[in-house]
Amino acid sequence: MKNVDWTIEGDILTIRIDLTQDFGPSSSGKTRIIASTEGNIPVGPDRDEKIGLNVYRPKKVEETKAKNPKTNKS
Repeated sequence: MKNVDWTIEGDILTIRIDLTQDFGPSSSGKTRIIASTEGNIPVGPDRDEKIGLNVYRPKKVEETKAKNPKTNKS
């Protein structure tokens, strides 16, 4: 799990994510990973619910141009 923390109080699940984090590019290279459960996992030991979470942001224009020089028109 990357940058994901949660608590359960009664039947309320509260998720905390630091949006300033950056774990690098996604496998496709189109986005930057901010947080992930890295698949589906149980929310707690005595619960049937599972969570699968990905938080990401699009790559910046400069990163895209550096990777695809054909789109870089000067």
